[in-house]
Amino acid sequence: MIRIFSLLLLLLAPAAHAQDPAMPVAMPAATQEATAPDNTMVVAAPVQAPLQPFVADYQVYRGGKPIGDAMMQVVQLDGGRWRIDLGLKGTHGLARLAGLNLEQSTLFDVADGHYRPLTQSTVRKARFSNKQNTGTYDWNSRSAVWEGDVKKDRRAAIPLQDGDMSALLINLAIVRDAEPGKSLHYRFVDNGRVRDHEYLVSPELEKVSIDDLDYNAMRVTRVRSGNEENIFWISYGVPTPVRIVQRKDGEDVLDLRLMQYTRSQ
Repeated sequence: MIRIFSLLLLLLAPAAHAQDPAMPVAMPAATQEATAPDNTMVVAAPVQAPLQPFVADYQVYRGGKPIGDAMMQVVQLDGGRWRIDLGLKGTHGLARLAGLNLEQSTLFDVADGHYRPLTQSTVRKARFSNKQNTGTYDWNSRSAVWEGDVKKDRRAAIPLQDGDMSALLINLAIVRDAEPGKSLHYRFVDNGRVRDHEYLVSPELEKVSIDDLDYNAMRVTRVRSGNEENIFWISYGVPTPVRIVQRKDGEDVLDLRLMQYTRSQ
């Protein structure tokens, strides 16, 4: 998961009826389910839908209290290119008073089934601080480099490997790849850093309630990540996580909850 909390410190169901894909959607698409004799929910994984543009609105919580709003979107561009954006703005409490604002984008294409980053940018704004950095993934020279407000030890070129992704693209890949009981492996290359990410998908669905909406969702947890824990809840038919939680030392520090999304053809 994108390390939203760190960035802010520097400034972060039931089956649905058929929906018009161009209208806001508040409930997940139907999931094929059956009940085993022990009442365990058994899920038949559907065929993954192709990548489509969408806009998703989240409410952001910390310690159970709202602190801001977030928007994630995927935009289809010309020439087989796409862009994923995340914007987060503090609207309550200290986050509002500090004028916290985060914007991230990754331009990418799809190569051999992989979401392949081309450029990446991050803008962090606060009342008395503005920071920005950009990264370029050059697949001809197979190297990535960052410039702008980047630590000196993160400015060296990073050798690229097939399958390398930015933080935002890993979010998309988790939605695409999650299946009950599956283990997911990705290599994170972002902001001058390289890390191996491993995630485990829970073998059973669990109920996730957001306001008056219930989702049947897979819990996807990042493992071997030290004292930080990243958890996604993924619901079939929904193009973005229905909930994202980041914990540190066992306590929730950020909680993004999906309010609605709009998907187009």
